[in-house]
Amino acid sequence: MPNDCISYQKSGYFSPLMNDYLDQNPKLKSLYNQFPIIENFEAQITEKQANFNHIHRANLVSVLQKQYSGIEISHLTEQNIESLKVDNTFTITTGHQLNLFSGPLYFLYKIISTINLSTELKAKYPAYNFVPVYWMATEDHDFEEINYFNFKGKKFRWNAESSGPVGRLSTEGLDDFFEIFAQELGSSTHAETLKKLFQEAYLNHDNLADATRYLANALFSAHGLVIIDADDADLKQNFAPYIKEELLHQTAYKKVLETIEKLNEYTIQVNPREINLFYIEDQLRERIVFENGKFKVNNTKMEFSESEILALLENHPEKFSPNVIMRPLYQEVILPNLCYIGGGGEIAYWLELKSFFDAVKVSFPILLVRNSVLLATEKQVKKADKLDLNWNDLFSKQTNLINSKAKVLSEIDIDLSMLKNQLHSQFSILHEITTKTDPSFAGAVKAQEMKQLKGLENLEKRLLKAQKIKLKDTLTRITDLQNELFPNQGLQERQANFSEFYIETGNNLITKLIECLEPLEQRFDVITL
Repeated sequence: MPNDCISYQKSGYFSPLMNDYLDQNPKLKSLYNQFPIIENFEAQITEKQANFNHIHRANLVSVLQKQYSGIEISHLTEQNIESLKVDNTFTITTGHQLNLFSGPLYFLYKIISTINLSTELKAKYPAYNFVPVYWMATEDHDFEEINYFNFKGKKFRWNAESSGPVGRLSTEGLDDFFEIFAQELGSSTHAETLKKLFQEAYLNHDNLADATRYLANALFSAHGLVIIDADDADLKQNFAPYIKEELLHQTAYKKVLETIEKLNEYTIQVNPREINLFYIEDQLRERIVFENGKFKVNNTKMEFSESEILALLENHPEKFSPNVIMRPLYQEVILPNLCYIGGGGEIAYWLELKSFFDAVKVSFPILLVRNSVLLATEKQVKKADKLDLNWNDLFSKQTNLINSKAKVLSEIDIDLSMLKNQLHSQFSILHEITTKTDPSFAGAVKAQEMKQLKGLENLEKRLLKAQKIKLKDTLTRITDLQNELFPNQGLQERQANFSEFYIETGNNLITKLIECLEPLEQRFDVITL
């Protein structure tokens, strides 16, 4: 089995909404701006260049330079940051939580998608510069979502307490965690590299934001990645007019609810609040609500009049934190961004937002589903060949896979479809006879047909069960292989940490992914390491 792929739509792991988006179903057209094909970026560039407040560029560069102080960066990353000052530079952005040691594998795929798309756009539109950006979700406060990662089937969890924005969380105590993880890694050359990377990132930096920036920079700086922490007073000063609008007029709530009405046949990803902002401090991130003529911070005694909260905004914009509805707007206000790259769930909630963007007159970016990948070893590929399995087989649900392979491998025909069809034909004659004689017989004939069909189905199930017992050894090898590639019968990219593969391949892992992945192709890549 050579390197292969399967379409997102046929992988079985994408929602109906994402499948319809990828198929460019006309009923979704009003929910996005340009579909992600290379030719559509020309119009996106023109629109963003006209609508973006280029005065923000100098502040953006100043903040980035401040955040990168003390970090060794590549010439390409330094060049990319500097280029953001000029009007012909645009960003391609992905965002991700501050998962411990990057969390699941798709952290890599998101960032590589931004890097590769930036390269592809530069080749197509050489008059412009394109900068890959990783937006760190430093203001999130759900620590339980990010305080662990999986390595070879074992969960490594950081037992700490956090109630505020995770980016500000102290890394104190991770030295004990590191000792446990280091023992699991062993002493190979690549293991020592991983240990050093973890130590430098988490034991030599004071908070989770700085640690994650170091880690992402170490992995991707050579490819020009720019990392931004938007939990910053200067950046929020640029966003302050939109925070004020949200406090006073709640446009997001009204517009997103209107869009949700159009999505009533799908599962809704997020629902808007009346005010989509949090109040934020080092140990606090709580919703702002409006009750009895006052702006209140939920679960606290803090409350503000309209004039007081607007004064707070003017003097301390860093006290306001956008939620999942407002964060995309914040991104598009402070970055000269053309495209947001995310997973299916992220793109689903972005599709709720276009009418809100239109109402506040901010350009809506192109939405691109990130690359998805299944990594396989040569040994696993050889096993699949020996078992006569293709990638479509391995992506199917395990019950379906085992049933279909049992039928293929069986020495006898256990598919009774032919007999069922014959039965249908025979009873169609009986149904016709009843219409010409006594129609009251119709019910009895129908009941007899259903009884005999049920009998054949039961026989088919018993035959299948018997053959599965007979073929147990081969079917066990099939399920073992699928379980290796799809841990817990789910996607590898959502389960395993990059270290599991880096320990075998070193930096060749990232090099190969960058070589193989094409972000504008709608496919689930299978890559052999």
